[in-house]
Amino acid sequence: MSKRIPKFKDEEEEREFWADHDATDYFDINQAENVMFPKLKSSTKTISIRIPEAMLDSIKVLANKRDMPYQSLIKVLLQEQIDIEFEKRSIQSN
Repeated sequence: MSKRIPKFKDEEEEREFWADHDATDYFDINQAENVMFPKLKSSTKTISIRIPEAMLDSIKVLANKRDMPYQSLIKVLLQEQIDIEFEKRSIQSN
């Protein structure tokens, strides 16, 4: 028999609970059902961007050194720069 899941006063309390408890103690995997979510949409958007071949070659070299796909590296580098730019604006506005 699975343990009973307590009632939580808010999401933070629930987060703290699950951080310290094993969900397998509260759910019977034998009662699990497969579900499909056919109408979910991808959270990514495909774009086309033109960059110099030398830049792409450099990105591919860096990606290979990190053992990751070059398109994933591009997303990481873009996100890092976006974070830097927002941080700069936040500091300037204070």
